[in-house]
Amino acid sequence: MRYQLSHRTEYSYDKPVRNSLGVHHLRPRELPWQNVAAHSVTIDPLPGDHAPDVDYYGNSVTYFHVTEPHRHLVIDSSSEVTVERPRYDDAALAQPWETARPLVGLSPDAWAATEFALESPRVAHIPEAAEYGAVSLAPGRPLGEAVTDLMQRIHRDFDYDTKATTVTSTVADAMRKRAGVCQDFAHVALACLRSHGVAARYVSGYLATQPPPGKERVVGADASHAWLAVWVPASGEWLAIDPTNDQWANERYITVAWGRDYGDVSPVRGIIWSKAKSSTLRVAVDVAPAG
Repeated sequence: MRYQLSHRTEYSYDKPVRNSLGVHHLRPRELPWQNVAAHSVTIDPLPGDHAPDVDYYGNSVTYFHVTEPHRHLVIDSSSEVTVERPRYDDAALAQPWETARPLVGLSPDAWAATEFALESPRVAHIPEAAEYGAVSLAPGRPLGEAVTDLMQRIHRDFDYDTKATTVTSTVADAMRKRAGVCQDFAHVALACLRSHGVAARYVSGYLATQPPPGKERVVGADASHAWLAVWVPASGEWLAIDPTNDQWANERYITVAWGRDYGDVSPVRGIIWSKAKSSTLRVAVDVAPAG
């Protein structure tokens, strides 16, 4: 599938901002199943300093510094991306889930996945997560089957509720409320797996949505999305699963960045110097089929 992707982030302040220092992860990754034909980002006001780079995890990241006083800051990103359905090695997924634990040294490539089996700032290995994950991670169970079962249980047991959590909510918050959004579901799944030593990473990107039958697409109604990918040591692959929608990632998933958790790959974040006491944030995302 080929998509035309747009992501607009707009900040408004009640008083002028003298300096705005930010960083964004907005360029989709180049992957064996994903090609980026075009990409551009515009920032208004124009930054005095603008530095594209690649972060520790291989994601495209850009640092910017706006020094012109402003009460509005707009970041417009546009990309043309082609995505294929990822393919996995069935035999590798049939290996026991215990083999996906890099800390026990079962694979010579374990060093590359070790970091994703450890706690991270937003994914604490709380007892509740370990207990919940243990139900799916029965001894000797095939990795693909165990991970899929966990995905299905989270989808069934947790309610999608945009008011239940905030961007700063913890795994414990989401588990207590049994509710949240895609970011929370990914963090919960990561905690369930990592607390048993399984390596998995947080993935940020977009999901191309489809309107109900007979309805037209609503431009700008899409949103950023989050899922996770589990290390498959027998093949070196990462199985991408989406607890929010109860499915493996397919050709409708556009991968932008991955890391330990949301804090590593948030689309836009930054710091401002201002006497402003209030601000508003508006985000509009559109993922349109491009033929």
